[in-house]
Amino acid sequence: MSKSKAFKGKPTQWAMIWLFPLIAIGGLFYPILGYLMLGMMVFLIAISYYKGRFWCGNLCPRGSFLDIIMAKLTLNRPWPRFFNRKWFRWFVFGIFMSIFISRMVIAWGDWMAVGGIFVSMCIVTSLIAIPLAIITRPRAWCAVCPMGTLQENLGKMGRKAAKAKKNKMNNEQ
Repeated sequence: MSKSKAFKGKPTQWAMIWLFPLIAIGGLFYPILGYLMLGMMVFLIAISYYKGRFWCGNLCPRGSFLDIIMAKLTLNRPWPRFFNRKWFRWFVFGIFMSIFISRMVIAWGDWMAVGGIFVSMCIVTSLIAIPLAIITRPRAWCAVCPMGTLQENLGKMGRKAAKAKKNKMNNEQ
């Protein structure tokens, strides 16, 4: 395989990419696999205060799939400008969180149904991400991903807090 045809990706992405089909396809048969998404969401929220969107570019299984596989199928065109707009990103976040919360309220207590909610959210967002990757760029979905939006803003809060702490320490000296 020539260098231009080789699949690229970070070692961390190659380590995580297998989780994407495991959850999206395996979760159809075993909804309990959806809890892997819950674990990933808790982890990414925990590290994002300190590392911003580190998860997105290094560990996200869907992002790994988009970078490694979809990069071979893309038309590589710019995504719509409004994808970068803060209002649009928070709008997408609000829609997905509203759907997620309402489905969780309905399913609460049925642990298989709750796992199925995570699986279906993975599938639905992938059904958006894959066509976007083909008609624009591989990571077009990542520009509006609700978890990426949350991570980015938690990271900004963390940097702001670290800067304030550093300034406070410098002023005390």
